Amino acid sequence: MGSSVTPLKTSEAAPIEGGIEEILGSHGRRRRRRRRVRVLRRLPRDLRPPPAPRRAAPPGARPAAADPLSARPLRAAPRRPRLGGVRASASASAAESAVAAASAESTVERSVNTIRFLAIDAVEAANSGHPGLPMGCAPTGHVVFDEVMRFNPKNPFWFNRDRFVLSAGHGCMLHYALLHLAGYDSVKEEDLRAFRQWGSRTPGHPENFETPGIEVTTGPLGQGIANAVGLALAEKHLAARFNKPNNEIIDHYTYAILGDGCQMEGVSNEACSLAGHWGSKAVKDKPTLIKVTTTIGYGSPNKANSYSVHGSALGAKEVDATRQNLGWPYEPFHVPEDVKRHWSRHIPQGAALEAEWNAKFAEYEKKYKEDAAVLKSIISGELPAGWADALPKYTPESPADATRNLSQQCLNALAKVLPGLLGGSADLASSNMTLLKMYGNFQKDTPEERNVRFGVREHGMGAICNGIALHSPGLIPYCATFFVFTDYMRAAMRISALSEAGVIYVMTHDSIGLGEDGPTHQPIEHLISFRAMPSILMLRPADGNETAGAYKVAVLNRKRPSVLALSRQKLQQLPGTSVEGVEKGGYIISDNSSGNKPDLILIGTGSELEIAAKAADELRKEGKAVRVVSLVCWELFDEQPDEYKESVLPASVTARVSIEAGVTLGGRSMWVRRGRP
Repeated sequence: MGSSVTPLKTSEAAPIEGGIEEILGSHGRRRRRRRRVRVLRRLPRDLRPPPAPRRAAPPGARPAAADPLSARPLRAAPRRPRLGGVRASASASAAESAVAAASAESTVERSVNTIRFLAIDAVEAANSGHPGLPMGCAPTGHVVFDEVMRFNPKNPFWFNRDRFVLSAGHGCMLHYALLHLAGYDSVKEEDLRAFRQWGSRTPGHPENFETPGIEVTTGPLGQGIANAVGLALAEKHLAARFNKPNNEIIDHYTYAILGDGCQMEGVSNEACSLAGHWGSKAVKDKPTLIKVTTTIGYGSPNKANSYSVHGSALGAKEVDATRQNLGWPYEPFHVPEDVKRHWSRHIPQGAALEAEWNAKFAEYEKKYKEDAAVLKSIISGELPAGWADALPKYTPESPADATRNLSQQCLNALAKVLPGLLGGSADLASSNMTLLKMYGNFQKDTPEERNVRFGVREHGMGAICNGIALHSPGLIPYCATFFVFTDYMRAAMRISALSEAGVIYVMTHDSIGLGEDGPTHQPIEHLISFRAMPSILMLRPADGNETAGAYKVAVLNRKRPSVLALSRQKLQQLPGTSVEGVEKGGYIISDNSSGNKPDLILIGTGSELEIAAKAADELRKEGKAVRVVSLVCWELFDEQPDEYKESVLPASVTARVSIEAGVTLGGRSMWVRRGRP
C-alpha cells in the first residue's frame, strides 16, 4: 500500500535467537516510492545453541539467546595491518574509519540496552507490566525509529509523518521508551516513572487520546495491525487523489509490530488478507518480507524465553542479574550521554523534514488551489460551510420507505459535499444500501475511489475504519452490516468509543421486522448493549427526517462513534419529526395536552414510533390527552439540560408506555424516571 503496512512479527511463545534474519528491500537508506510496502515478519527456524550468559545460571534455568542486535546491519571488523617489514594493507584513514564505526556500533548497542532498561525499570517501579516484549524487540524498535521512520518529535501531529503502531500493546514500554529517546514532550522521565499509575501519560496499554505520539489505542491483540491497514488505506487513498506528477506531497508509511498472539487473532487475518488484495506492496504484488526473530526477556539470565518475563516485573534480584549480564552499571531510568546525543538529532531533523514538506505544500497550493483547499480541510477536520443543507428533507406526504433506503439517500447527498467521506459494507452493500453511486470501488488500481469492498470481514472492517478515522480528522469512514452481526465486530466498536474514532456504523435489519430470516438474524439485545457502552451514540431513527438528523449527529461527532439502527421494512413519514429533535436525542412529536400535564406519554424509537403515533390517535378519539415522544438517542437526551428533559418527560406524569422491538433491560431509567413503573 502507499503507506507501507509493516507488521514486525515477533514471538513470545518460543525461544528464538538472533535478530532480523533477512531483509528484502532497502532499510539502510530512505527509498520514497509511494506504493511501497514492507511487511516485516518473524518466521520460525531451527534454534541454535545460545551463548552462555555472563553470570552463571542456577541448575535448570533457561539461558538467554543471542542478542538480536543484528537487527541493525553491522560492519565487518577491519583487517589488521601486516607488520614486520610487510606493507600494511589498511591506511591510517581506514583505521580511523574503523574506530569511528566501532564507536557508532557501541552507541547503538548502548541505545538498544537503554530501551531495554527503561522498560525494565518502569515495570519494576510499577510492579506491574510486560517487560519481555520490550527487552526482546528493543533492536527492532531502535532500527525502525532511529534509522527508518520520518517524524517530528515536537509536532506529533504533522500530517506527512510516518505512523507507528504497536499492535502487541502490552509491550507499550517499548513505544514509550522510543518516544522518550526521540524527544517527544509527551513522555518525559517523570512519565516513565509514572508508568501504569493513575492519571499518567504512560498507561498500561497505548492510548492515543492520552499520549501524543501514540497513533491508535491497542491492547486487544490483533486490533493494532487492522488499524495499521486502515492508516495505510487512508494514505494510499489520499495520495491517489492529491498527488501530482513531480509533486507527491503524500508519501508517508505505516509501520506495525505485532506478536504471534496478534497473528492468531482472526481480526488480523481479515485485515491482512485485505492488505494483500489491495496491493500492499513494495516492488511487486506481494508484501516485502523481513524475518525478525526475538527472545522474550532478552538479557535476563533466569527468565528469558519463559512465561515468567511476559506479564510481571522481573524482581530486584533478577534486575541486578540482568544488569550484570548485559554490562549495565547505571541507576534506574538512566540514559547515557552518548545515547542522548545520538537520539537528539531527531529534533532538528524532524523540524527540517516538516519545514521541507510545508515548503513543498506551499508550491503545491500555488499550482492546485482547489485540491489544496480540500486536502487542508481533510487535514484539519474543518467541515465545509453549509454541508448539512445537503441532507434530504421529507414531509408527511413523502412516500413510505425503509430507513436503510433513506440512509442511502443521505449518504449519497453527503458524499457530494464531504470530501473525506468513504466506506462500505461487509459484502452486503445491496442490502445495507451503502453504495456511493457517483464513485467506483477502492481497489489496488483505483485507490482514489470511495466505495470500500470489505468482504465478509466484519471485525476487520470495524478495526480498519478506526485506522482511517484516526489518520486525519477530516476523514469520515462508515461501515455496514446487519445489526445482529455487530456481535462479530464489537471489540473494534468498543475501541472506536475508547479511542475517540468517529466511525459511522450503518446497521440495517434492526429488529424482528427482519421477519422470515428467523432468530439468528433478528437483533434483540443489541440496542441495549450499545446503550450500555460508554462514549458511543446509539441512534434509531423512525423516518426520513430522523435519518437525516442521525447522519448530521454522526458527522458532527468526530470523536465519538455513532451506530445507526435502520429498518428493512417500509415506515411512514411521520408528522412532527425533525433533524433538530434528533440532535437533542429525544423530543415531542405530537401532544394534545396543556400545561405539560398529559394523561399518558407514549415513547417510541425507530419503527415503533409509528405504532406509538397510531395508538395516540386512537386514545385521543376517546378524549385522552396523549403525548408522543421520540427517544431516538438516549445518550444525547441524557446530555440535555434538566429543564429540557423535564419539558419532554415531566416527573409528575407517571403513566408512560414505551414501545421498542427489543429487550426492556435498562429502559426503566429512561421512561419511568421518577414516576411509577
